[in-house]
Amino acid sequence: MKRISILFVVATALLAGQGAQAQYLLPGASRYNLPPSSPPPPPKIEVPKIPQFDAPPNYNYRPLPRNSFSDRVTRCLDDAAAAGLGPADRATYARSCAN
Repeated sequence: MKRISILFVVATALLAGQGAQAQYLLPGASRYNLPPSSPPPPPKIEVPKIPQFDAPPNYNYRPLPRNSFSDRVTRCLDDAAAAGLGPADRATYARSCAN
């Protein structure tokens, strides 16, 4: 029974022939002739802003944002450890440094 079913599948595949081809190429034509692509858009050119001599300076008077208390304590502890202080001296230094 298996041999008959295998024979039937092979015969069907042979009788069906080749399926549809994606593209028909004329004899002597190259496969690599592609249609020309469109050129890229031209680059956008902008004129740079030129500083003026008589323009008033633009200052930012806002203070820098302060780190959180835990960030300041961590930084102070790291600084104390880098300076070679012992654990008790690190705590004293961190208390005075973080505030």
